[in-house]
Amino acid sequence: MVLPGLTTPARLVTRYADVKAALAEPRLIRDRSKVPGGAGGGDPQAELVEAAFEGFPAEYAKYVAGHLALFDGEDHARRRAPLTRAFTARRVAALRSFVERTAEELIRGLAEKGEADLLGEFAYPLTTVVICELVGVDEADRGRVCDWIRDFAYGDGSRMADGLVGIVDYVKELIARRRAEPTDDLISALIEGGRDSKGGDGDEAFTEDELVSVVFLLISTGITPPALFLAHALLALFDHPDQLAQLRAEPELLGRAVPELLRYVTLVRIGASMYATEDFEFAGTALRKGEPVTVALLAANHDPREYGEAPERLDITREFGRGDGHLAFGHGAHYCLGAALGRLVASVVFDQVLIRRPAAALAVRRDELEFGHWPADGFHLLRLPVRL
Repeated sequence: MVLPGLTTPARLVTRYADVKAALAEPRLIRDRSKVPGGAGGGDPQAELVEAAFEGFPAEYAKYVAGHLALFDGEDHARRRAPLTRAFTARRVAALRSFVERTAEELIRGLAEKGEADLLGEFAYPLTTVVICELVGVDEADRGRVCDWIRDFAYGDGSRMADGLVGIVDYVKELIARRRAEPTDDLISALIEGGRDSKGGDGDEAFTEDELVSVVFLLISTGITPPALFLAHALLALFDHPDQLAQLRAEPELLGRAVPELLRYVTLVRIGASMYATEDFEFAGTALRKGEPVTVALLAANHDPREYGEAPERLDITREFGRGDGHLAFGHGAHYCLGAALGRLVASVVFDQVLIRRPAAALAVRRDELEFGHWPADGFHLLRLPVRL
């Protein structure tokens, strides 16, 4: 098939078991340049990047092209290892009280107005503050960072280049400050983690460009995707009043509701393109070397073979098996680093917005909600007006 907005065809994997297998298949790689002997045909991933960043200054676009999700094997492991050690369960767990306090303060202020846009006025500010606290963005700078990320990754695209330039320049400045004066934050941990016993750069140290790319990636993916997920998950519960009523009556179901909403919404609907390193058969289909393959995460998370007769139904009592029980965070070597933080923030938000405020409801008719389109990514909410 050909993804919307692109011209290069790719094999689309849709069944849950096949998508999970594809994400762990060593003969399917992200970096097309590493296909042995080269590869013919088109490159949907390159086409998507080129379309999105056409006309961008090369010195800034390279930080997007250096996305961690586009590397494989040892290259990917080298870049991910220090990040994994810095993004520890302890560091994430320590944020819970901060997240609860921030969410409560935000929602209390909005409730005084009686009505608010829970995407722009709540979800975006909350996810910005949380990831900035973890990464190490100074409090005084967080408003600017949120504006740059919204310009870059959200809206009509007219200020996309301005957003990228602003955030990259800021990240470079912030890294320089942390090199001079380390603090207890993730940037400082990444810098320190790459040093050897003599204080020089060790084998796992990031180059300056890699460090900028990683910090930019953490900030951009730590703000927009979780903010949009929170808005779409809240809308899903408003769309299913029986499920919302049950959650309010049985708050202990929150532990099941979070993974079910992650499955139901599946904010990242299509995964990054992968390329066959050799001719082989996968899921009953013959793949040729260099042929692009794309996984449909949304389809996999609604596969009746995995979720029964009504996978399109939201069910906050759904019991999952081992692991996540869904593929909203991916699978295998590229499993989302922010999964634990995402689950934490979601549980706090559903508690603060819905359980503790039983009168919260949409402030407009369902057909009055506004959505925007992102190339190869589908439609997302532009606003979520709610009465509080």
